[in-house]
Amino acid sequence: MNLNEKMSYLQGLLAGLELDTSTKEGKAITQMVEVMSELVLYVDDLQSQVDELTELCDILDQDLGSVEDDFYDDDEFECSGDCDNCDEDDWSDEDDDFDDFDDEDDDELYEITCPSCGDTILLDEGMLEEGSINCPNCNELLEFDYDDLSIEEIEELNEESSDAE
Repeated sequence: MNLNEKMSYLQGLLAGLELDTSTKEGKAITQMVEVMSELVLYVDDLQSQVDELTELCDILDQDLGSVEDDFYDDDEFECSGDCDNCDEDDWSDEDDDFDDFDDEDDDELYEITCPSCGDTILLDEGMLEEGSINCPNCNELLEFDYDDLSIEEIEELNEESSDAE
């Protein structure tokens, strides 16, 4: 039984009860049924839109697959080993996961706040080691100098940032 059928059944039940719509309870139940009827219509409309979008996505996926098949040839991705940019061992047809590459997402991130605009910026260790970065929001130069800090002070800063989270 779909939602429309359930709503029709409920309306039939309420009609058979012969509710007195002059009482508070009768008015409340009648109003709830009207709201539920509108919700059923709204859900049906949304479902039809989702079905249309799903069909469109399937068509686009098929078209993209055709373009990929036409444009990319599997042989194009085999490395001959004589290029300067890659190592022949890094590319293989069996391993599409690229597990051999360094995953930069595993780096620890540090959060800083720009003193000028207040924008919060996430940095990894490599960015901190560079010593400075321009704020992506206001373009102010932010410099990082930890040479003067002792290990205890650095640990204290790390604890403070952990406590703030």
